[in-house]
Amino acid sequence: MDQGNHTRVKEFIFLGITQSELSWVLFAFSFLVYMTTLTGNLLIMVTVTWESRLHTPKYFLLRNLFALDLCFSSITAPKVLVDLLSERKTISFNGCVTQMFFFHLLGGADVFSLSVMALDHYVAISRPLHYLTIMSKECTSLVVASWVGGFVHSIVQISLLLPLPFYGPNVLDIFYCDVPQVLKLACTDTFTLELLMISNNGLLSWFTFFLLLISYTVILMMLRSQAGEGRRKAISPCPSHIMVVSLHFVPCIYVYARPFTALLTGTAISVTFTVISPLFNPMIYTLRNQEMKSAMRKLKKQLGHSERI
Repeated sequence: MDQGNHTRVKEFIFLGITQSELSWVLFAFSFLVYMTTLTGNLLIMVTVTWESRLHTPKYFLLRNLFALDLCFSSITAPKVLVDLLSERKTISFNGCVTQMFFFHLLGGADVFSLSVMALDHYVAISRPLHYLTIMSKECTSLVVASWVGGFVHSIVQISLLLPLPFYGPNVLDIFYCDVPQVLKLACTDTFTLELLMISNNGLLSWFTFFLLLISYTVILMMLRSQAGEGRRKAISPCPSHIMVVSLHFVPCIYVYARPFTALLTGTAISVTFTVISPLFNPMIYTLRNQEMKSAMRKLKKQLGHSERI
């Protein structure tokens, strides 16, 4: 295509959310969900920071995960809330690129953080006497590495996408910007680039998910040799971790581990990405966690006492 006679598109139009009489209802529901997500993640972060008994590697990693979830939900939710009350739902080209950058930065860091949490659980079970010594030294480095990994993953996506010619179609059948949908709008053959991005996104998701499932299988097999209260305490986080890992990786694999041109964007998958996982992660990790619930009750009592004073 002769690119000299064309001007790069200045904005993209979202069709993922249609204007209807239910817009105000959807707005109220979405606002409630977003506020619940922010409150749940912030509450756990504050509790872990405030309660000295939770100043351990396990809860340091958990706080990092909830910080990621809080930021991740804020990439799309505010824009969706605005679009629900707008007749024309658009985003600028630069805004779209920025949204994709942070979407993959935080999403990639989330993936690596879940892997670090699995490593933490493995060390706690295999080296219980040396757990605090090992993880206290490496915890901060592992968190920084997960953020750096997310940054590298995201910058590769954007670097491959930016040089493409976007001169014609500008309609996205979704309510946020993501690589598969935007790539399909490029006015050139993107087959090779699509393979590179599937390798970067899809294969990474498959490989990490497979390794995590193996790691939790090994952990559960190791716990078979233990007995009593120690075994119960060690096995209790496993269902929560496996549930969160599945909730995160199954949609990732569905979206990124297949040809983008054949991808039928499902609203349910998109909602799982951007809404369900950040909303339910705090619930999943706290419902069976007696230490966290006890710390929250203690914090509530402390705040109530301060108000009476």
